[in-house]
Amino acid sequence: MLAYIIRRVAQSVLVLLVVGLVAFSMFRFVGDPVDNMLGQERTQADIERLRETLGLDQPFPVQYWRFLEQAAQGNFGLSYRQGREVGDILLERLPATLELAFVSGIFAMVAGIGLGVFTAIRRRGVAANAIMTLSLVGVSLPTFLIGILLIYLFSVELGWLPSFGRGAVTSVGGWWTTGFLTESGLKALILPAITLGLYQMTLIMRLVRTEMLEVLRQDYIRFARARGLRERAINFHHALKNTLVPVITITGLQLGSIIAFAIITETVFQWPGVGLLFINAIQFVDIPVMAAYLMLISVMFVGINLIVDLLYFAIDPRLRVDRTSGKTT
Repeated sequence: MLAYIIRRVAQSVLVLLVVGLVAFSMFRFVGDPVDNMLGQERTQADIERLRETLGLDQPFPVQYWRFLEQAAQGNFGLSYRQGREVGDILLERLPATLELAFVSGIFAMVAGIGLGVFTAIRRRGVAANAIMTLSLVGVSLPTFLIGILLIYLFSVELGWLPSFGRGAVTSVGGWWTTGFLTESGLKALILPAITLGLYQMTLIMRLVRTEMLEVLRQDYIRFARARGLRERAINFHHALKNTLVPVITITGLQLGSIIAFAIITETVFQWPGVGLLFINAIQFVDIPVMAAYLMLISVMFVGINLIVDLLYFAIDPRLRVDRTSGKTT
């Protein structure tokens, strides 16, 4: 178990270094931040002085090493646009993104697993067929179009929910802000959470349904029915338990993608999270903010996948080390 954990952690660190290198390399082609920071009256001396102050006159390997060294200490430098610590800016925006991702993830898992089990058990029913047909919408339509349709229906036509913003928020524990404690905050969260979680929900639902149908065909399920066990016990104790083992990996990947792809939803709904911050940083070539955002998302994504791998290892006995033979099956 310890060797497995060490190997997975080492792989995660290597992935983060590669992602950081690729992202930092791409920033060289998005533009020169000096052009946006200095006015039209700038001189060549002003340009050279600012480049030296920002460290842009150094070779690329030196810039990347300095970035990694400072990032390891929690220092991502100053924002070229706002002139503030990037870490402070991220702390202001991070609660909004995490709150949106948390609600979207809960919606995707609960609705996806529930509907997946229902459509597997009632696979010949009208309701199950209707749900499977409607699920094609969540898989086929792009996220931004789903968001626009929801805004048109529930904000423009019905006027039930706000179309942008986070609503009123309250401060909890200093830097953390939440909209869970206000009515406008809860209303503002509904549409973006559904938009962000709908695609993941449909994938989880279809995966659960497929795995559930496969498990229900196994011999031990027939044996359980022959023993006279109740159908509810067979479906939820025997079948669902074995269905969720392969679902855990896919679900973990989808939860990681919720955080990574929240940038589209935040742009559509003008949600004040780190995704919208990244879009604004691209427009102003704010390299420290872009680099910090990508590293933050990479750490979250890799961290979630690491936790999923460890959970999968703990749940599935086939992946554990056989203490007798000393081999891994």
